[in-house]
Amino acid sequence: MASNETPTTAPSTHEWSGTTSDEQQPRLPIRLVIGLAIGAFCWIVAYLGAVGVLLPARIAEIAPADKAAVVALNSTISMIVAAIANILIGAGSDLTRSRFGRRTPWIWAGAVGSLLSLTVLGHVQSVPALVTTWAVYQVFLNSIIAPLLGTLSDRVSPQFRGTAASGYALGNGLGTGLGQVIGAQFLGNTATGLLVLGGLTVLVAPATSWFFRESSSVDMPKRPFTKDMVLDHFVFARHNARDYYLALLGKFFVILAKFAIQGYVLYILTDYMLLGEDDSSRYISIISLIIMVAGIVMAFVAGPVADRLKLIKLPVIVSSLLIAVGVLVPFFSATPMMMVLYAVIAGTGLGMFNAVDQALNIAVLPDPDTAAKDLGILNLANTGGQIAGPLVAAAAISAFGYHMLFVVASAAALVATLLFALIRSIR
Repeated sequence: MASNETPTTAPSTHEWSGTTSDEQQPRLPIRLVIGLAIGAFCWIVAYLGAVGVLLPARIAEIAPADKAAVVALNSTISMIVAAIANILIGAGSDLTRSRFGRRTPWIWAGAVGSLLSLTVLGHVQSVPALVTTWAVYQVFLNSIIAPLLGTLSDRVSPQFRGTAASGYALGNGLGTGLGQVIGAQFLGNTATGLLVLGGLTVLVAPATSWFFRESSSVDMPKRPFTKDMVLDHFVFARHNARDYYLALLGKFFVILAKFAIQGYVLYILTDYMLLGEDDSSRYISIISLIIMVAGIVMAFVAGPVADRLKLIKLPVIVSSLLIAVGVLVPFFSATPMMMVLYAVIAGTGLGMFNAVDQALNIAVLPDPDTAAKDLGILNLANTGGQIAGPLVAAAAISAFGYHMLFVVASAAALVATLLFALIRSIR
């Protein structure tokens, strides 16, 4: 590849090894960090606006008598599709050779496809059409996410990965905070709302193209189609993967702890703390605001500090401990201020974790040549944790009452802490 990038962003193809070294990137790649933040914002603001507000509204319009069953069916199918898409698209991105680079073509395809899928979703009139369209959207959505994470691995040197991961987390946090707010403005016109969300998603393509300025990958080494190539690129990592799987399991338990509580905040306030509807609504707003602000603050602080101290594992361990403490606080008193304290402590931990998690993931990758695929598999811990958290919470509440919910969530975060501590390859 005849690289048109400066030494601060990426090496030339002739010395390309799948990653960028500290020597090749002596200064923080600010353009890349901004591009990652914008990319994360564009996909998650639309996704959360859709999945949290407008998708349920469309289901209620199409099948009002069977809403719960349709939601369950749609969630199951979309989870399976997303899991497969993560692996296949990540591998496809790793193997792509084009004059536009490895990641950029996939981001463009994902952006345009997401816009089209969400637009169609606003007009479907049957459950099969809705489920199919949402599944197609999952494919295109992951065509954005996997290449974005691959870019973070490819183009950012180890000394700046904490800061770059914080940039991604900042965009993620802002999008998380605004997604459902934007979606809620269109409850009376879901088709227009989904079109607006699709429009926000499609912006990821020109924005990242301009900020990333990815060079041609045509001259990068190509792997022949063999059994080993298929095993390396299309299945779970098989070699040098001990720390990688510890990070995957640790992430799973952190997300489980998070969603065990967040998925039941309303019921904790009404059934455990016995608040009325108005008070519950007020405290939910307070808790959500605290967690969002904590996430944004940590995005600015945690990554740069981790880079300066040259520590990645330690901040992840500390964040897991904060989550373990925060989710246990309501165990000691059934008062709403305990939930506010939970939001402060666990929210700080979650913000710190989100800020440095991707830097840890990249540091333990088994093979830089399969970065997007392996990061896509790590992202499955998010999906698994989001599903397992409410299920574990429901089992704990049914068997022992709400007190045990906080104990189980804290235990999950402590298990994550132990798993992260066992990682050997980084500090």
